Amino acid sequence: MIIRKIVGKEQNSLRLDDAINTLCAGVSKSEARRIIDRGGCTVNVALVRVASRSVRTGDVIEIGIIEAGRFQELQLPPEALLYEDAELIAVNKPAGINSQRTPYQLKGTLEYWVSEYFKAQGNSEPARVVHRLDRGTSGTMIFPKNRQAAAWLSKQFQEGLVEKLYLALVCGRPVQERWTVDAPIGKIASARYGIVEGGKPSQTEFRTVASSGDISLVEARPLTGRTHQIRVHLESVGLPILGDATYGGQPDGRMMLHCSAMTFQNSKKVVINATAPLGGEFEVMVRTLPQTVW
Repeated sequence: MIIRKIVGKEQNSLRLDDAINTLCAGVSKSEARRIIDRGGCTVNVALVRVASRSVRTGDVIEIGIIEAGRFQELQLPPEALLYEDAELIAVNKPAGINSQRTPYQLKGTLEYWVSEYFKAQGNSEPARVVHRLDRGTSGTMIFPKNRQAAAWLSKQFQEGLVEKLYLALVCGRPVQERWTVDAPIGKIASARYGIVEGGKPSQTEFRTVASSGDISLVEARPLTGRTHQIRVHLESVGLPILGDATYGGQPDGRMMLHCSAMTFQNSKKVVINATAPLGGEFEVMVRTLPQTVW
């Protein structure tokens, strides 16, 4: 929920956390400080992360209220850094965190972690999010280190020159080893997409890797980059992803979708293969499956 308030004469010259406490019913001063610290507060559209900053009459304050327990600090082990050169880094994003800042938070996102990593290296460039993974999806994400690298990397994604490989645990057993879904995708609700006439062209190649009971491991290679593409295409063939309640998957501790690898040529024509290993519950479940069913 986003709360928007305008500073009145009564709040002129107050600290930001005091002004929020005064203007927003039910938001304590300590909660206001937590919101400011995680990057969930703007003043006149600009992100502010200093609670002691004073406000002036007419300032527009916006704060993002998120569900209790959803925010978490992000600390990644050294092995989460999959690849690094002078132009970019590749990181293994955990499931359950946002790729980039939202109106509710900056701190705790992968974007914030990368920006702090850059600072520690003496790099003053911001973390530019060129592509995204859904909050529930884990795996490889690539971040450029400067503006020129960002422009180049964006072009690689736009022209389909980055090969992406995903792993998904799905509910059900595919009837064939390999298949392709070529179906247009469009928005059908505030946070839901589907196959719709007149949607954006979308194509995904799939391969069945293993099955056990009603759970199967599937490889997915998206040839286009639509929002929720793999999730929508798997639902359309009756194979929703385990843990993906939005698209009909059985409940689980997380959504079982992982970006396993991204392969591309860097600006010097060197082939880069940034591979993210599975971990946690996903890895445990995959190890229980037979190696192949074909």
